Amino acid sequence: MNQARSVVREPSRTSPPASQDERLGRTFDRFMPKIRFQAKLTAIGSQTILRLPEAASSKLPSRGMSMVEGTFNGHAFQAPLEPDGMGSHWFRVTNTMLKAARLEAGDSVSVALEPMALWPEPKVPADLAEAFASDPPARRIWLDITPLARWDWIRWIGSTRNHDTRTIRIEKTLSKLRSGKRAACCFNRSQCTDPSMSRNGVLLEPTHASGKSDCQAKSRRT
Repeated sequence: MNQARSVVREPSRTSPPASQDERLGRTFDRFMPKIRFQAKLTAIGSQTILRLPEAASSKLPSRGMSMVEGTFNGHAFQAPLEPDGMGSHWFRVTNTMLKAARLEAGDSVSVALEPMALWPEPKVPADLAEAFASDPPARRIWLDITPLARWDWIRWIGSTRNHDTRTIRIEKTLSKLRSGKRAACCFNRSQCTDPSMSRNGVLLEPTHASGKSDCQAKSRRT
């Protein structure tokens, strides 16, 4: 999944109409209370994650990705919440977060979060940046769309393990931008699009620290 980074941008001369998701997001950002819950940290391979309880996820403004900020056992954090493909959300827990909270996979954590009013810029993959460098018309549209739209295009491009498919998606992204299509419409925003953490758009089941799944570990013990 892409790591968010803050980028100072000059305001666009013209502002495109807000999409329905963006209008809903602004409404929830302004009026919704913080979402508070407790959950157990789990791991997929060596990556510690936190999967939101369905009751907490249901309070978010979208079944797609949400950008949030809040506290993790009292420590401030920001993170993109990726859909799990089953109606809820999850996020990667960094080693820095674990160290600050003195936690590890298997521990329970208290979380308070809320959607961010302004989305940070996504990190543009090197191959996509290289493609834009040789296609100024597409790059001009790219710089004029919203950060949310840029996140969606990057999620769609990165949701495959196949190199050839990824190359084709980059070509299609540039072509669609040149034709005036500002939003990615080629994928289900409610699916998990991190190919290292999912299969068929659904988040993988948690594993133990050894990398074995619950079923594998049980089989080994017996």
